[in-house]
Amino acid sequence: MPPSDAATAEPTVKLELQTSRQFSNFLAEQAISLAVTTYQAGKLFLLGVQPDGRLSVFERTLERCMGLCATADSLHVATLYQIWRFQNVLPRGAAHGGHDAVFSPRMSWVTGDLDVHDIAIGADGRPVFANTLFSCIATVSDTDSFVPLWQPKFISKLAAEDRCHLNGLTLRDGKPAYVTVVGQSDVADGWREHRHDGGCVIDVESNEVVVSGLSMPHSPRLHNGKLWILNAGTGEFGWVDTAAGKFEPVAFLPGYARGLSFVGDFALVGISLPRDNKTFNGLALNEELTRRGAEPRCAIMVIDLRTGDAVHWVRFSGVVQELYDVAAIPGIRRPSAIGFRSDEIRRVITVGA
Repeated sequence: MPPSDAATAEPTVKLELQTSRQFSNFLAEQAISLAVTTYQAGKLFLLGVQPDGRLSVFERTLERCMGLCATADSLHVATLYQIWRFQNVLPRGAAHGGHDAVFSPRMSWVTGDLDVHDIAIGADGRPVFANTLFSCIATVSDTDSFVPLWQPKFISKLAAEDRCHLNGLTLRDGKPAYVTVVGQSDVADGWREHRHDGGCVIDVESNEVVVSGLSMPHSPRLHNGKLWILNAGTGEFGWVDTAAGKFEPVAFLPGYARGLSFVGDFALVGISLPRDNKTFNGLALNEELTRRGAEPRCAIMVIDLRTGDAVHWVRFSGVVQELYDVAAIPGIRRPSAIGFRSDEIRRVITVGA
């Protein structure tokens, strides 16, 4: 007799979260919640604090979700072939189901599969993003897949070839300021030969490299007058001395670092388990983990910028092994979001002024 379906079914892998003792208190004290994306599991997580002080975890499924941009009123999320804009439909001070923010999908731009990484909001209120497939910075269009805004000077043409793996983007005063690339390559998929020390940060205005010799850099961010980055291939978080052209490490992170946000004197950094493939093998990160007697983690680490210490953390295990981005949502204690296939999306109706 053949075995039953129940006997042959694959076991369900669940999400498990562990936190440091004071992680929820940290969110409450800073008056923030967090949005987190994982393209590996296709999930958007919203982390907040319940009335009893415990961690609140809300999730929605978004295919290959990566770059995030968050405010108290809106979320922008890059997915497989769209960029979504979610709007908080709750008035300030209101609550629904114990949540003080309900982010509802309001519009999307269909970009096609551009392998969009970091996104930000430009001075005109529209998304600006790292168009990794075409090795450029781009913005959305009402008629086309994208509008190119800038490309590194070593990129000779716009081509769907992911030549340099342009993955990171930060703005200053609503305009692109810096990008990260894994390698200064002008051939298809050429960045992979530069994973160890070919990464760099480029000043968009001058189109000049401000620091080189990095290993798979990600997530450039401007905060408190400094340019911060994640040197993912070495597991280091730090800042760039743009005058000296030097990267200054602040903390070592036990995982592959992607996703960076700030609140006051603290950095929120996403780290992931290294994939067992050629892209991640042989990096200095692996050697440093071995030297420190540490196993890699999938987590969000809270780093005190004054000391470089990891003061709080939340660790993911089970179905989630990789994170892409993390963004602090200011002034929101416990957010939620409306799903695309829920009854709520039919019933939540708002009227414009």
